[in-house]
Formats: sequence, C-alpha cells, structure tokens
Amino acid sequence: MMKSASIYFALTLLSMLPCSLMGQTEEGTAKNESSETTGPKRFWQADLPGGSYIVALDRIASMSKHNYIIDGNISVTEVVIDTNGNSLARFYYSEAVLHKAGADVAIVKKYPTETHAKTVEFHIPSAVILDELYDSARNAWITGRGKKFTINNGS
Repeated sequence: MMKSASIYFALTLLSMLPCSLMGQTEEGTAKNESSETTGPKRFWQADLPGGSYIVALDRIASMSKHNYIIDGNISVTEVVIDTNGNSLARFYYSEAVLHKAGADVAIVKKYPTETHAKTVEFHIPSAVILDELYDSARNAWITGRGKKFTINNGS
C-alpha cells in the first residue's frame, strides 16, 4: 500500500513538470504556443485550454505577478487579476522545486488550506506563456485597448 502511494505521488509530481522542450526555439521561448490579437473594445479576453476569461478593462482594480512554494516542493508563478466584481482570476504555472544550497527562501503555502475563495483559476502550460499573458493583460489595461490572448490547442 505504501509503495503504491509513493508511485502515485511520484506520478502526480511528474505530471506537474513542464513539457518545456516541446515547441521551443533555441532561445528557449515558446514557439507558436500563444497569440495576441485585437479583442473586443474595452475588454481583455483569454482563450485557454481549460476555459476562457474576459474582463472589462475599466473593471480591473489591480494586477500582480509573484512566486511562491506549495508544501515545500512545488514552485508556482502566478498572475492575479483583481476586479471590482466579486472574484479574481489566477493564472499560474507550476513545476517541481529544485532545492539549491544558499538559495533564497520563498513564500511557502500549504495546499489546500491556503487557497482563495471566489477565485477563477487557470493552469498555464509554461512560464514563457504566463509572461506573455501577463504582458498582454497589463498592456491592454494600461492602454485601454481591447486584446484577445489565446493559448493554442497544441500547448
């Protein structure tokens, strides 16, 4: 029984590892995994493998991007879009932590006790795509111009 639990845990961790070598150029950036187009006027829209999200640009209250560690072994990079409405959107990328001697200690959270109520969550397939999503939403918000960010199905 203990052996099967260990195998299940290892398989769960492996499933969280990024498939970062797929669809990458020599510079390590995502290739054709995402795109940005002009979107609906005054809105930012994201079409993602797990669903879609759309927000009026004038309803965005704040936007952040930060890193933390879950249970000491999963590193999460997260983009949060907070709105004047009743929920916020979290877009995140996660990967197994590689402990390095002398490395800075990050914020550590315990899952699921420190999750957020009234939150819409989307897992993003790579750190590069998460950066592109953040830049798209941030630029749309700052300029007031609608954008549509899409993660292609092959990602």
